[in-house]
Amino acid sequence: MKPDFNAMKKFARQRMSQDRSGHSFDHVQRVVNTTCKLLQQTPQADPLITKSAAYLHDTIDDKLVNDPAKAQQDLINKLKQWYYSTGQINKIMLIITHMSFSDNLQHHYHLPVEGQLVQDADRLDAIGAIGIARAFCFGGHVGEKMYDPKLKPRIHMTKAKERNYTQGTTINHFYEKLLKIKDDLNTAAAKQLAQGRQEVMIRFLREFKNEWNGKE
Repeated sequence: MKPDFNAMKKFARQRMSQDRSGHSFDHVQRVVNTTCKLLQQTPQADPLITKSAAYLHDTIDDKLVNDPAKAQQDLINKLKQWYYSTGQINKIMLIITHMSFSDNLQHHYHLPVEGQLVQDADRLDAIGAIGIARAFCFGGHVGEKMYDPKLKPRIHMTKAKERNYTQGTTINHFYEKLLKIKDDLNTAAAKQLAQGRQEVMIRFLREFKNEWNGKE
């Protein structure tokens, strides 16, 4: 049987449509759209694996679900029901469980080419104008301070540090993560797209601090 791509897509839409943390289905759809652009320049990548991983990448995210292990097993069972092969399931799960920024802070995982495309697309959506909006959306969602000049950006970040929202601020998140993304992308096409988005964030931070300090 041919994999039921539409059933998988419907599941992703239903799972993510109620999210209010900046990871809702509009984010997923942007990641898919960017992934498809990158796919056009990467003929060696499997389109089904790549697009499926793009749609499913946040459905088991451990900062978005209460029981990540159960969410992973439930997704594997659904992929089987949708007629994905064992090989396809293993590759999709490998990608979506190892592509996040936090999971690569201490262990750099080498993803297959399909995973590199989805990872790039997901990270591109974390920077630029959309990235700024999503950063403050997530900061508000977890009760993080917007800015505190007394709290300096943390160095030697770990996953535990990143998830300790009481010790961070949304502005510091730019220095701890978002401004680093441009240089950590996999593909030349993604790096080119990141240039303009990087400049948007730099200009925003400069203006934000000027206004905060009454220097505008």
